[in-house]
Amino acid sequence: MSFISEFREFAVKGNVIDLAVGVIIGGAFGKIVDSLVGDVIMPVISKIFGGLDFSNYFIPLAGQTATTLADAKKEGAVLAYGSFITVSLNFMILAFVIFLMIKQINRLKRDDPAAAPAEPAATPEDIQLLREIRDSLKR
Repeated sequence: MSFISEFREFAVKGNVIDLAVGVIIGGAFGKIVDSLVGDVIMPVISKIFGGLDFSNYFIPLAGQTATTLADAKKEGAVLAYGSFITVSLNFMILAFVIFLMIKQINRLKRDDPAAAPAEPAATPEDIQLLREIRDSLKR
């Protein structure tokens, strides 16, 4: 088998194409979820907790006097623990949303009559006959 034909066989396999489609859709879905968390859920949580915004919490490491994280980073090194807290909260919310989605998908799969297991195939007649002979010999 030549290299080109072997590569063509590999490239058009269902698994490779499925993976490519999954990566593309995953990237697009990631943007949707990021927007949901950053633009919808986090502002509501911030409003509930009195306008709490972790993004500007930092410890200056180079003696900066800036009051915002962006300005402090321009002046030197900072320990931006507020950004870490924000990203961690975003991750927790994202993980919870994905958990709810997967849970719903699994529930829909259980309720789908087409996904129900098929009845086992009937046992062939010769197998039934052999079983009867075996059982009669045991007696």
